[in-house]
Amino acid sequence: MNINTLNLNSKVPKGPIMDKWRNHKSTLKLVSPNNRNNIEIIVIGTGLSGGSASATLSELGYKIKAFFYQDSPRRAHSVAAQGGINAAKNYKGDNDSVYQLFKDTIKGGDYRSREENVYRLSEISSNIIDQCVAQGVPFARDYSGYLETRSFGGTKVSRTFYAKGQTGQQLLLACYSAMSRQIVKGRIQIFNRHEMLDLVVLDGFARGIIARNLITGEIEKHSAHAVVIASGGYGNVFFLSTNAMGSNASAIWKVHKKGGLFANPCFTQIHPTCIPIHGNYQSKLTLMSESLRNDGRIWVPKKLEDATLIRNSKKNPEDIEEKDRDYFLERRYPSFGNLVPRDVASRAAKERCDKGFGIENNETKEGVFLDFSNSINKYGIEKYKEFGKYDPTIIEIQKLGKKVIESKYGNLFHMYERITDNNPYNTPMKIYPAVHYTMGGLWVDYNLMSSIPGCFVIGEANFSDHGANRLGASALMQGLADGNFILPYTIADYISKYFIGKKEKYNDILQSKEFFYTEKIVKDTLKKIIHNNGKTPVDFFHKELGKIMWEYVGMSRNNNGLLKSIKYIREIRNEFWKDVYVPKSIGNGLNTELEKAIRVADYLEIGELMAMDALNRKESCGSHFREEYKTIDGEALRDDDNYKYVSTWKYIDNKSIKDEILYKEDLIYTFAKVQSRTYK
Repeated sequence: MNINTLNLNSKVPKGPIMDKWRNHKSTLKLVSPNNRNNIEIIVIGTGLSGGSASATLSELGYKIKAFFYQDSPRRAHSVAAQGGINAAKNYKGDNDSVYQLFKDTIKGGDYRSREENVYRLSEISSNIIDQCVAQGVPFARDYSGYLETRSFGGTKVSRTFYAKGQTGQQLLLACYSAMSRQIVKGRIQIFNRHEMLDLVVLDGFARGIIARNLITGEIEKHSAHAVVIASGGYGNVFFLSTNAMGSNASAIWKVHKKGGLFANPCFTQIHPTCIPIHGNYQSKLTLMSESLRNDGRIWVPKKLEDATLIRNSKKNPEDIEEKDRDYFLERRYPSFGNLVPRDVASRAAKERCDKGFGIENNETKEGVFLDFSNSINKYGIEKYKEFGKYDPTIIEIQKLGKKVIESKYGNLFHMYERITDNNPYNTPMKIYPAVHYTMGGLWVDYNLMSSIPGCFVIGEANFSDHGANRLGASALMQGLADGNFILPYTIADYISKYFIGKKEKYNDILQSKEFFYTEKIVKDTLKKIIHNNGKTPVDFFHKELGKIMWEYVGMSRNNNGLLKSIKYIREIRNEFWKDVYVPKSIGNGLNTELEKAIRVADYLEIGELMAMDALNRKESCGSHFREEYKTIDGEALRDDDNYKYVSTWKYIDNKSIKDEILYKEDLIYTFAKVQSRTYK
């Protein structure tokens, strides 16, 4: 590992934090409406960040080329964000504010994010809700007609707006509707079933991409005045995760290998409420929304013998008496209880299972209960009183209570029952932490531009807003803030400086040697995979990588384990290039094995960088938990003196991952007071 110094210019404007974004916008240069029609912008990904960016930029008059691997933008992974979206509108009158949202977010991220970006996100949050309502998102409403909110982990206010358990889906539909309006007009040209395989950098500027048509197998060249990467995170490095199977990191990894700095790669979020693993045959894990922790209580048996009996199906959870249940989050964190942030809840669940109290009958005996019986009874009694009745039977109470729970989480309960064949209204859900989100990503400045001029990165693909741990309901907030309210201003400033008034011919750009050289590199890589004549399928390597990542670079890490992981990953990578088997040929139409092989080749490099970054950070913060650095209570122990920085990695051309150079962007807090993170 090489550590060096680099003057990273984050371009954060000067002045009081409350005025930075407003003042900055007033200094950004503009592109007149007459010129926008001559500007082409490539957008990679059509989830909430990419879709909102495409819709907003095209509405402004720019010509957009939108690339995505799905059949339709409606199938982007944003659809899986079910719980809600945060905004500091204080509808509940519980003293929420921009400052409170900023404070919760920066604290939740363990003081490892850039405070100016977080404050801007908090400011913009209210605008997002207004826009979504205008677009027709059916947010839940209370009896008086106001938008309803609920709480998520790491906060003491109710600021999460939601549409039952389908918030991501409804937001994505609104975004897609906005895109569709522009697609019909011809301002957005969509390239579905296409995957970006490399970035083309011309004279130091990002000027296009090399893409593969996943249906025909054709390799295509596309030019533009700027490229926007909105392709999501890299959680599928772990093989088993809550991410969609197709979500991949190839686009951000190609930008990294073209000079884009990669920031905080080891920061992976582990979500506490996923359905536990059942066996090696699985290819995906299912997320149950964090919103369930509003009404569900998490517990395990107090007695080891009870846990054993439950695992062996010789005792039902309903038969465990209240005094024999350990509501460990409420016991350890009385101030926040079940609504502690995701990293805290995940570690606490792991601690109980490591001690033998896990309740799931899987190979690792890992699982805890999420129990709604108390809320069902509470809501049932309240409803009964509303009807003017005061002597209900337990059956009547539960019937009414279940209806209230169904109105809030019905589709989630239905999904859980379809997957597990257990009715969560009658018996507690089984949950366990799983890989869900990556806070690391391509480094960007305040304008959301990567270290390659003209290449912007938004949403989960960048590193900017969540630090070492993302609070729930903040992913949708960041995606829409970046795409709707930040990028349209900052990308105009970039374009106005370099391309307005400059006469260019489309074919001249595509005929440049950089496009041909990059295309040749892509084709050579594909030939190398296809002609390898190996015998081992792609999934084998991916699963092996996933096991190593989860064991050594997952929920908790230590020095020896990380060293082992780096060694093992290199061995798997060498074996991959010797023995991977991919049938058919490059240009012979659909070839899903080739798609997977390209992605796994990238994962095998990203995994090593993640382990290197985790090894370098000798502290515990947020979701990054080093076993050597913890308090006597088992909580994460930060080292602000030595590690209060963003770790950014630079790839060196034609060298291996171990030769990457680490640069540091110091995190300076002038508004937030850096303090120990406690939820007790």
